[in-house]
Amino acid sequence: MDRRQFLAGTILGAASLTLAGCAGTLPPINSSSSSFSRKATGTVEVWCRSATQTGLTAAVAGFNKAHSDLKVNLTPVPDGQYVTKLATAIRGGEPPDVVDIDDINSQLFIFRDSFADLTHVINQLSYVDNLSNGHLHLLARGDKYFGLPYLADNSMLFVNTELFDRADVDLKSSTKDFAGLLEAAGKIRKLGDDTYAWTFPGNSPGALGFVVQPHIWATKSDLIKGDIGSQSGDIVGNDSVQQTLEFYRQLWKDDLVSRASFTDDASRWGGDFRAGTVGMMPTSYGAVVPAASKSMRAKMDAVLLPGPTGGTAFFDGGDNMCIPNGAANAPGGWEFMTYATDLEQQSALPDGGYFPIRADAATDAYRKKYPLAALPLDNLDKGYAPQTLAYNLLYNQAAGPWLAMFRAAVFGSSVASAMKQAQMAYDRILDQAQA
Repeated sequence: MDRRQFLAGTILGAASLTLAGCAGTLPPINSSSSSFSRKATGTVEVWCRSATQTGLTAAVAGFNKAHSDLKVNLTPVPDGQYVTKLATAIRGGEPPDVVDIDDINSQLFIFRDSFADLTHVINQLSYVDNLSNGHLHLLARGDKYFGLPYLADNSMLFVNTELFDRADVDLKSSTKDFAGLLEAAGKIRKLGDDTYAWTFPGNSPGALGFVVQPHIWATKSDLIKGDIGSQSGDIVGNDSVQQTLEFYRQLWKDDLVSRASFTDDASRWGGDFRAGTVGMMPTSYGAVVPAASKSMRAKMDAVLLPGPTGGTAFFDGGDNMCIPNGAANAPGGWEFMTYATDLEQQSALPDGGYFPIRADAATDAYRKKYPLAALPLDNLDKGYAPQTLAYNLLYNQAAGPWLAMFRAAVFGSSVASAMKQAQMAYDRILDQAQA
């Protein structure tokens, strides 16, 4: 995972320059025109991320079976090559009809006017009010939307209810803030030398960004401030950032997490929790639920990630679907996008380890089949991810400032010093990305 994310980060700057040189060169698509709403035929070229290909394969097969004169050709692209390959295709005038893109990278192309404005057709969807807030936020520029949410990959705090019961810890009251979490962690740790209260991959920038940032967002704060084009870091003087780093530092200092967390690069993410030796783990559904035994799944529950003194949030990761300007079969692309976000397709996404992006997918039948996959759908207003052109450079690179700050603050000697260094690095990287 980190190798892929590292590569994604290193090419982000080059892709920005490529897009800067091609912005506006492809004919814009008018989603309110009669030609856009015409009956589509032929082939729809769809690119997807290799990492989330399993979430799309079944939808493509179902679409092709249901359509005799319109077929989807699915091309998976390695995550580390996706941004550069798409930028190159756009600059060459031959983009695919639909891109299934990591939602955090959507703004990179929207900012360069590379994606079609789909506001007209999105607002006409009967389920528009049920769509994921966080995904739409990453698709927005001003009052317009340049894509449609497709699948969600959300972070939550998973708990082992058996360990909570043995430690006499009440789940609801103990997971509202950091004070409650630390008290619960201390009790769980006392259950035995091989039982830990918490687990985190301390050497994985992407995974840490996925599970740690929501504590900060729960306070309505962020590590970045300003609109794209004039963004800077918001770290020094940010109490939410400081309290979150101090919380993880306390977990480490009090031996509430395994010493293996220091070198954990997330390559075995979730293994200790699935083994039943950890009380709490902030992670994704796909990292712990599908591979868990039936008996272990019965012990699992999940809550939203709390802020230092209250509030909740989760990372709204996953994929958005967008139509590049200049797409050869935009009407066919839109027809496939609406098919992929139909309830039948959305309701099956947990089979591949992902969540629907529609709140109305959480029917009684869905909850019965996927009891651990409804929480984000019931709280779509708590989902968030920052709009920025520099996410990969800041959060996914092994040499990036996010990981450096976390490790210096949690494993090192000073939270304040780590934050000061990160502030300077965030400002520098954001300036470069927005140049």
